[in-house]
Amino acid sequence: MIARYPPEAPGFPAHRMTASMVGRVLLDSSGRRESVNVAITVRRLTQRRDLGLSIVAGHEGADHAIDWAHAIELADPTPWLAGGELVMTTGLQIGTTAEEQFEYVAGLVQAGTVALAFDTGTTFERVPDGIRSAGDELGLPILAVPASTPFIAITRAVIDELTADQVRGVQRVVDQQENFARATLRGGIPAVISALGRALSSTVAVIDTDDRVLAAHGSDAARVVRLARQCAESARSRSGRRQTSKVVADDDGYCTIQSVSAAQELHGYLAVSSTEPLPSSERLLVAHAVSLVSIELGKPAKVVDTEQRLRAAVTQALLSLGDHLDVSLLRYFGFDADSRVAAIMLTNVGPLLTAERQTAAALAGHSTPYLMTASANELTIIVPAERSSELGSQLQQQVSAQLQRTLGGGLGLPAPIFTASLSVRQATAAMRAGRPQTGQFVNFADLGTFSLLLGSQSAEELQTLEQSMLGALDVYDAAHPAISLVATLTAFLDHNGQTEVAAATLGVHRHTMRNRLNKVVELTGRDIDSAHVRAELWIAVKARELLGTMHEAP
Repeated sequence: MIARYPPEAPGFPAHRMTASMVGRVLLDSSGRRESVNVAITVRRLTQRRDLGLSIVAGHEGADHAIDWAHAIELADPTPWLAGGELVMTTGLQIGTTAEEQFEYVAGLVQAGTVALAFDTGTTFERVPDGIRSAGDELGLPILAVPASTPFIAITRAVIDELTADQVRGVQRVVDQQENFARATLRGGIPAVISALGRALSSTVAVIDTDDRVLAAHGSDAARVVRLARQCAESARSRSGRRQTSKVVADDDGYCTIQSVSAAQELHGYLAVSSTEPLPSSERLLVAHAVSLVSIELGKPAKVVDTEQRLRAAVTQALLSLGDHLDVSLLRYFGFDADSRVAAIMLTNVGPLLTAERQTAAALAGHSTPYLMTASANELTIIVPAERSSELGSQLQQQVSAQLQRTLGGGLGLPAPIFTASLSVRQATAAMRAGRPQTGQFVNFADLGTFSLLLGSQSAEELQTLEQSMLGALDVYDAAHPAISLVATLTAFLDHNGQTEVAAATLGVHRHTMRNRLNKVVELTGRDIDSAHVRAELWIAVKARELLGTMHEAP
């Protein structure tokens, strides 16, 4: 008789090499996407000619990955199984009836076994029909083991494959670490985050301690950023030792979040989405990326980051305090109390850290003083008035090219530095009036009557103007939520009084459009067929739009 396996305890071995030790999908060192074979599958094992194994039942499970090969001769082996095993048996304890054999196979399936290798040279000359039918019914692959193949040979084949896969996985991790280092040198934090996202085929984001997005990659960025911010908020609410790593699970999968620190100082959090918990190889890549991000954040902390934070704080203080701001703070950035400035607004800038750095680099190339602050997806930049027209469109084009995305923008009118907030509102209005998605840059001065009539008005004056014309319509709209007379009037004016075109824009019938316009005439007491009245109403609508931008501007 051939020894099918060496004497061992039913639970041996305690140390297991599992498929989770190897990555799922990585990129090779050249950046190409490469599928990683996470472990040997049942089908691959049967393709080893030296073993002579064949699948005789349960073919649908042939692509299941094998974590370990385990020989065991117990009537109920399930207490000794952890899932993922290829169970090997000579059939000593499988039972003699079809019902008993079905129960034996069902127990293996319940324990998470991926296949059953059945010896055909010791107790049975062929795999019993009861085992075969149970394998087909339950989807468990049944392998026929020839008399010439000892179980130890199967175990060694599985170990060799797992070891080879692990070595390949480690090599891929090393290659990716080198790739990350090169990406960091080329493009800093955004480049390494993009490289990590591509390597893991996952969404990755990094935020700073102020919850600002420094860089992001992937389609699930909103969710990942939200979870990272929740983790940051939770950490801020706790005292004591800071948590460095956390895995969050929700209906959309998992999110691994790690703190980013340099010189014992917390700089932010890096978050990675995944459909399953990250295996060890991918956790190594995340840890390496965290180290590179930490270095990048720690390196400029005394120079670039501190200066930009101060610049942003001074900009925000100038816009809110006006002439109550200490002028010495302005002098640090090249301005004085009698400086005249103009505001430039850029929108659709993407991750703020990258946008700020690229904008700062572009402005440095122009050798000009500037103030800058960021909010949401926009940058507010204040520059000397005499260079604003030149800088505005050039800056938008340069930063668009560097960020490789389409930026919209607007330029405000020149103003004394302590009233820079007015120029910011004008730049915001000009930016909103343009089409950011097409890369349009709009000068407020080019908006014609809009600019001349409304540009210097205060918020109170604009509100008085728009309410005098539109207030009655607002009251009606509030009482009739399904009807918007203001939107009806706006569409009518925007389309030069062409009722049918305006109706099509609003998605209503032309008769409905005419009825609503009649109600506008009734409530306002003005004849909208008059060019003079249309001009007044148009100015009121534009005043309302500008008033809205004042609330949105910094």
